[in-house]
Amino acid sequence: MRVTGGTARGRRLKSPPAGVRPTADAVREAIFNVVETQGADLSRVLDLYAGSGALGIEALSRGAGWCDLVERNPVNAALIRENLKLAGVQERAHVHQIPAERASERLEGPYSLLLADPPYDDDAALAAIERMARSRLVGPGATLVLEHSRRRQAPEELGALQLVWSRRYGDTQVSIYREEGTP
Repeated sequence: MRVTGGTARGRRLKSPPAGVRPTADAVREAIFNVVETQGADLSRVLDLYAGSGALGIEALSRGAGWCDLVERNPVNAALIRENLKLAGVQERAHVHQIPAERASERLEGPYSLLLADPPYDDDAALAAIERMARSRLVGPGATLVLEHSRRRQAPEELGALQLVWSRRYGDTQVSIYREEGTP
């Protein structure tokens, strides 16, 4: 697993233990190409269900000012901290070892870019992301990137955010949401 763009491009990241599905390099690169093309603001990023931290680290490498990474598993949270150091972006990030479902209660928003890559078989995750999308964590003009199984239909809206783009990559579906009227 490598960082695909920005200042840390090419740096290797450590992979999480078995049972965690990190976003593939090619999918991560595609996500950020679309996010950048759409003019998303990378000033303040939230990475939910962070796993290895690869999505948040990619955002930091590509110019994000700050990233909060949320991961409940202590082994994965330690791995994220290590990966942040490997990429040289640890000064602009913080790992929160809490359940993603608690993020809207515990974190200070707002965020301009929200990244969510929950386990594909977690039925409660979409409800948690919906709650988060309605919370103070979502800033004006924010972009939300949801990674999910292609076998599950993405909702047309999450809170005030509308589905603006969706594409399939193997078993992975990436859906991007923005406020209606946001360029």
